[in-house]
Amino acid sequence: MESTQASSPSLAGKHALVTGGGRGIGAAVAKQLLLHGARVSVVGRNMSVLANTVAELQPFGEVDYFRVDVEQRESVTQAFDQARSRFGSIAILINNAGQAASASFIKTDETIWQQMLAVNLTGTFHCTHDALPDMLSVQWGRVVNVVSTAGLAGYRYVSAYCAAKHGVIGLTRSLALEMATKGITVNAVCPGYTETDIVKNAVATIVAKTGRMEQQARNDLVAGNPQKRLVQPEEVASAVLWLCLPGSDAMTGQALAVAGGEVM
Repeated sequence: MESTQASSPSLAGKHALVTGGGRGIGAAVAKQLLLHGARVSVVGRNMSVLANTVAELQPFGEVDYFRVDVEQRESVTQAFDQARSRFGSIAILINNAGQAASASFIKTDETIWQQMLAVNLTGTFHCTHDALPDMLSVQWGRVVNVVSTAGLAGYRYVSAYCAAKHGVIGLTRSLALEMATKGITVNAVCPGYTETDIVKNAVATIVAKTGRMEQQARNDLVAGNPQKRLVQPEEVASAVLWLCLPGSDAMTGQALAVAGGEVM
């Protein structure tokens, strides 16, 4: 059994909030933050998933969960206020909530377009806008946006998703400049295809539309990764953690690809 002792108390007393924290990358990030002493609020839409994840995380530190729909500003305000009541001002914000939809551009209708912007870009805006005053009040903070290599490169059949993720990279860079003298860093971590539900859904879509076997579909996804494998959530979490730790203060406005060399 893993040790429940924090590997380092370097984030002791800091309140970290992780959106989309119920599974995959978000859950892995929450665990790393707990192991380094942070008090963690895990937020998302599915309360049963959140409850199960938090039950697994409780041996590692102080953690709780709250429901949020990042598309809705009122929902963000309510959830973040609940989190503050539990753990105090937000010092670290991990914008991990996201959603992907696949369609050719000509079949990308207004509904798909607006949904990709609402979850991936506007959701990041809502959460950052709500948490930032806490960080400004103490002149210290960390904002890490979990984006995708789709924020750095183009991919076929996900034009709306790519557009939204490129928007998050632009937001990251702009806000980093505004916060550069205020003790707050703003960065993005851009995973390649990662062992998450989004990839499972992508595989299912490929199988359904092309008739390929599941392993063939997975091979298609990893073909662009020089390491020929899926990235693991823990690898992404390690990169996110580093950007939150003391010693990363000079890192701001960056978009780090965690993708086995796919994007350089």
